[in-house]
Amino acid sequence: MRITQRAVALTSLQGLNRNLDAVGKLQQQLTSGRLITMPSDSPTGTNRAMQTRSDQSAVAQQQRNITDAKSWLEQTDSTLQQMLDMTRKVRDLTVQGLSTGSQNDVSAQAIATEASSLRDGLLSLANRTIGTRPLFGGVTPGTKAYDASGTYVGLAGPRVTRRVSDTEVIQVDTPGPQAFGPAGGDLFAIVDKIATDVVANPGALSTHLTDLDAVMKGMLTAVADVGARAARVEREEQVNSDRALTLSSQLAETENIDLPNTIMRLQMQQVGYEAALSATSKALQPTLLDYLR
Repeated sequence: MRITQRAVALTSLQGLNRNLDAVGKLQQQLTSGRLITMPSDSPTGTNRAMQTRSDQSAVAQQQRNITDAKSWLEQTDSTLQQMLDMTRKVRDLTVQGLSTGSQNDVSAQAIATEASSLRDGLLSLANRTIGTRPLFGGVTPGTKAYDASGTYVGLAGPRVTRRVSDTEVIQVDTPGPQAFGPAGGDLFAIVDKIATDVVANPGALSTHLTDLDAVMKGMLTAVADVGARAARVEREEQVNSDRALTLSSQLAETENIDLPNTIMRLQMQQVGYEAALSATSKALQPTLLDYLR
């Protein structure tokens, strides 16, 4: 088989073009800092990068959920602590009202007025919201957990939850009846009875004091429960943060170049290209046109 000068020239040109394409690809990688700029660069790497990005999106959403959950739980804990302080004040007033030996109508009326005022304050705190959602109202579409009479108008059944990891869903709300007792025997009804009976029926205050202690115990249990859930959220936040760093490293390993290695490969490719140019110039025979110049 006779190899023509044209065949030699075409083969040499194809080789030079391949070398030049390799140099151009390495230069593009250095410019962009990425190994993969299109799926054809690495189908396997592209698939791995897409999966990693999907995991990163899930982690980012979980972080937003964690932030929201922390806000719910922190505000709930703060509100319960304030209400406990006010409830202790009501208890002190109740004990004072039981001291009938030093009691008179004026002081009894003063205790009733203060207890009534504290009830209004407790009711206001129980209707505290986060955004437009009542902290103790469950998933109610309304903006209040209790109406002006102290009746619970929220939805105690459904729970407000946040997914904080692939496997962990945490309740962030505390329904009013869970924190302040059931209807009729809740905190607001008891304080209302104390404000009324300290004047009208002082003998009933002993029973009211027992009921108030039971409600306070329930509030303390609610505080402990909120604290336990907050601790779980904090643990998941650390896990989520560690996972985000791991995914970032994985994505960098898949998509980003190894700068020293890429520079070295480019230099080697350029040396190879220049050597190929030199060899090709010597391998190709001069044409008749070269002699006519």
